[in-house]
Amino acid sequence: SLGPEFGGAVGMLFYTGTTLAAAMYIVGAVEIVLTYMAPWLSIFGDFTKDASAMYNNFRVYGTGLLCVMGLIVYLGVKFVNKFATVALACVIFSIIAVYAGIFDNIDGNDKLFMCVLGKRLLKDVAVANCTKDEGGVLWNYFCASGECDPYFKAENVSLVRGIKGLKSGVFFDNLFPSFLQEGQYIAYGMDPEHIEPMDRPSYNQVYADLTTAFTILIGIFFPSVTGIMAGSNRSGDLADAQKSIPIGTIGAILTTSTVYLSCVLLFAGTVDNLLLRDKFGQSIGGKLVVANMAWPNQWVILIGSFLSTLGAGLQSLTGAPRLLQAIAKDGIIPFLEPFAVSSKRGEPTRALVLTLLICQCGILLGNVDLLAPLLSMFFLMCYGFVNLACALQTLLRTPNWRPRFKYYHWCLSLFGLTLCISIMFMTSWYFALIAMGMAVLIYKYIEYRGAEKEWGDGIRGIALSAARYSLLRLEEGPPHTKNWRPQILMLAKLNDDFTPKYRKLFSFVSQLKAGKGLAVVVSLIHGDFTRRAGEAAAAKQALRKVMDDEKVKGFCDVLVASNIADGLSHAVQTIGLGGMKPNTVIIGWPYGWRQSEDDRTWHVFLQTVRHVSAARMALLVPKGINFFPAVGDKIAGNIDIWWIVHDGGLLMLLPFLLKQHRSWKNCKMRIFTVAQMEDNSIQIKKDLKMFLYHLRIEAEVEVVEMMDSDISAYTYERTLMMEQRNQMLRKLRLNKREKENVVQAIVDHHHHNDNNTKTASKVRFADPSENKENGEEEPDRDEKNETESEKDKDTKEATDQADKEADNTEKLANNVAASPAKDKKAGGDTSKGSDDVKSAFKPDEGNVRRMHTAVKLNEVIVNKSHDAQLVILNLPGPPKETYLERESNYMEFLEVLTEGLERVLMVRGGGREVITIYS
Repeated sequence: SLGPEFGGAVGMLFYTGTTLAAAMYIVGAVEIVLTYMAPWLSIFGDFTKDASAMYNNFRVYGTGLLCVMGLIVYLGVKFVNKFATVALACVIFSIIAVYAGIFDNIDGNDKLFMCVLGKRLLKDVAVANCTKDEGGVLWNYFCASGECDPYFKAENVSLVRGIKGLKSGVFFDNLFPSFLQEGQYIAYGMDPEHIEPMDRPSYNQVYADLTTAFTILIGIFFPSVTGIMAGSNRSGDLADAQKSIPIGTIGAILTTSTVYLSCVLLFAGTVDNLLLRDKFGQSIGGKLVVANMAWPNQWVILIGSFLSTLGAGLQSLTGAPRLLQAIAKDGIIPFLEPFAVSSKRGEPTRALVLTLLICQCGILLGNVDLLAPLLSMFFLMCYGFVNLACALQTLLRTPNWRPRFKYYHWCLSLFGLTLCISIMFMTSWYFALIAMGMAVLIYKYIEYRGAEKEWGDGIRGIALSAARYSLLRLEEGPPHTKNWRPQILMLAKLNDDFTPKYRKLFSFVSQLKAGKGLAVVVSLIHGDFTRRAGEAAAAKQALRKVMDDEKVKGFCDVLVASNIADGLSHAVQTIGLGGMKPNTVIIGWPYGWRQSEDDRTWHVFLQTVRHVSAARMALLVPKGINFFPAVGDKIAGNIDIWWIVHDGGLLMLLPFLLKQHRSWKNCKMRIFTVAQMEDNSIQIKKDLKMFLYHLRIEAEVEVVEMMDSDISAYTYERTLMMEQRNQMLRKLRLNKREKENVVQAIVDHHHHNDNNTKTASKVRFADPSENKENGEEEPDRDEKNETESEKDKDTKEATDQADKEADNTEKLANNVAASPAKDKKAGGDTSKGSDDVKSAFKPDEGNVRRMHTAVKLNEVIVNKSHDAQLVILNLPGPPKETYLERESNYMEFLEVLTEGLERVLMVRGGGREVITIYS
């Protein structure tokens, strides 16, 4: 219920705790046999004098006992249940024998005596001769140095019965706590005179081997109540788990709680205070108090205790493999997948083998008490997270959370969680931190390698509730200036196989992630949604894969629309939720628009630009996207910002965000602003530097003065080429085959004059007096990656058309059979050209003026930024009219403006984005 990460981490710790608890139970069973039932079975000598001998006995006998118990578990749950029934009967009989013995010894018995010096407890060697006679046992202890111990001389010795009975009233002596510090003597009361060592030898007196407190005793006692989940661990073997588990678990808790609490109270009313606090029974020779108090004799308790530990060990060895198999089946930890296999009998054999190996490691450790506190932490974490899951599902009001237990309330679960965490840190804070550290490591491993399934868990429910709460709190309107950040909507074009056409666009979006904003990638498929829904789903998967490869954190979707322009408009208008809506649109440049005979190639682009502007969103148009760096690339150089239109500082914010990414962090920012001759360039530069200083942005500043100059012949030529192209497209509204014939004829004619063409690396301006006969052209580039080749072809075509005589024009027109152009020009004057062709030599003055501005600005930009890694400049607004000529002219102006630049980012602000000096 808490998700695969939490569930897997806690499940693995619970499995480890259950497995090592089995080792602890097995060692406990061996200890009962060797200490109380058959000490003569010790292989390595007297273990009472050498602790290592006992540990070696644990290793040998524990291994043999583990093999027998492993075989029983291997035979199946039915065989385990048969053995468990016998063991349970013996345990129940031994518990009854304890109660019977308490009431049978209501007046006490003489089986256990203790020797007491004053109020201090002495070891058992003094019981047989509990006197202060000179030369006696006690005299030899306390007067060995020739001078007797002062306390020995001042106090008397006496024999005290260890089991006094309920009638003795000893209950009130044991009612209040008597916690001791390490080294203090066990004595009646808490008088310092009787419990403090006073820097004297301990002689034969019993003292506390460790400091005790309520929290420490909880840690010691807790492992005895960790079996309450045994039924849940075997839920797969139950006929009706949801009925059996609550009844069995609650019944087990009530039974054990009743037995434990009643025994605590009855022992307090029966056993002497000193004997209760004698941890190892040193005052009675290490005998078992309960066994000497039971009815009819001690063997009932010894056998019951032995079978009880074996039964607990069997339950652990039965439940642990099933836990491991369940975790493996979930597929959240890849290397555990082999343990998901069951045998033909449905038993988790592989998981059992691994469990036995881990348990054997615990047995070989010998002193399992070292692991007991850590095991308690594992169990406490499991119980705590069970409580957390219950409370979480209730508080989130998850529809599928319908607990059958009608007395449940989430406050009880929270109280249980608080109690578990409190006990963890009260008992041993460092073991608690170790257990939590192990859980975190497993959590991160599952998060990194597994957890691919959607579990519908509570943690995701929290995320959903938090997202809903945050969205409702977000303002519907634009955010405050200080909170503005690019929330990106990327419009991605698809190939015919529905894969993204330009992967570098995804890289560019990933490099802008320093803005920590929203990122949504949308693609469109032309057609009917009812027929192309499957293709849309496949395209969405392809988008998600590319986003993962390029490390773009965000969302993606694919729309199907009968009209691409309208579909993009709908995406711009509707993508987002509440206040979490994109404010920045990234769209690719329409490469090859000149070569296309259909004006829709740029019409969709321009319509999208208009829609983005209408939505008051920022627009980013990368040009030459295939030359942009990939996510793993690193480049160094300059990022040049040409701040021509002051739009609130978006042009400066974008390179700052790019520089936060490792691909661009070695680049320096340079800001260029354009001034006229009459402007005060020095003051402009000073003001801009101060503005950047307040913005805390480091960048070089340069003011470029643009001198007024006459319109060059090159400008006229480019304008003429543009208008003639529009004229040809307007006239040649033919079917596809006819248009191909005309274009091919023009291209063929161009190849005849190819030797007269000159090339240059960048645009050069001609003097007004210069008679420019041939336009300078740039080298061809791969038309998939860049548009220079397309530009050159159109330039050559238009130039050829401008230089042709009327007979050539007529010749090209005549190549088109039965075309309107042919009919229109049939009666024209072929020696001087038709009126339409003549008008092409007189371009529109407005177009010439705009072309002049574009050419001049391009020359300045290329001159200053020809070696820049990225040039960022303002994107002029599109024409309001949707005429073919106006739109084509706008595209041509943008081509001229960016000619000779490898990487260009054109930016158009939406009017809402403002960079502020305030943090």
